[in-house]
Amino acid sequence: MASRAVRRWLPQQHGAWAMLVAPFLAGMLIAAPTPWDAVLLPAWLLGYLAAYHLQQWLRLDRLSRNPKAAARHVRPALTFAAALLPLALALVVHAPWLLLAAVCALPFLAVNCWYARHNRERALLNGLAAVVPACGMLPVAVLLGGGTAGQAWRPALVCLLYFAGTVFHVKTMIRERDSLTYLRASRAYHAGALVVACFLSPWVAAFFALCLLRTLVVPALGRVPVPVVGAIEVALSLLLVGVLVPVYG
Repeated sequence: MASRAVRRWLPQQHGAWAMLVAPFLAGMLIAAPTPWDAVLLPAWLLGYLAAYHLQQWLRLDRLSRNPKAAARHVRPALTFAAALLPLALALVVHAPWLLLAAVCALPFLAVNCWYARHNRERALLNGLAAVVPACGMLPVAVLLGGGTAGQAWRPALVCLLYFAGTVFHVKTMIRERDSLTYLRASRAYHAGALVVACFLSPWVAAFFALCLLRTLVVPALGRVPVPVVGAIEVALSLLLVGVLVPVYG
């Protein structure tokens, strides 16, 4: 019963958790860790959880004939939002510019809600829209730690390039595994990202060369189990942090 309740309250999307945590972790370590990071991270995760259940409610309220299907997401959404509120207030009092950062994320949340309402959460543009605020946590963490925007934009760009690439790659491995168009698009995207990375840092370029290699090798292995695909992306996310911190810290 307990595990079932956890599955209902916490989304089983391991790649999403990596995308939520890795940019924040990189930004925190690139700047100087501060006690406020211990407030920002749970606030960020609670905001994600509240938004997730809001989107599920929007989707099921429109599609399901069973009103209980949508209703079961109301309590988690309200609970996570209520837990978020005091943390958000404390953060805004400490650093009022965080309110502007939250406002900048709202258009992307609106896009995700629109796709959820129309049961198109797996759409490419929806995935790319989710990547932007997640990667935006890197400059937020850098600025909260006393860093500067000039210090943050390059690693934020690297995060954006990588996690946008995961949207393409994961689709080629799961929902679009039989689509040659998606496979070519994924490889073309990663080749372009590698070119951009060459202008940023040799270490960043080496990382994107590895990412390009995985788009060539992993799809050739056939039907790779979803947990394996996720584990590879989590490992690459951790490696990304390991590259960003010494290069830009």
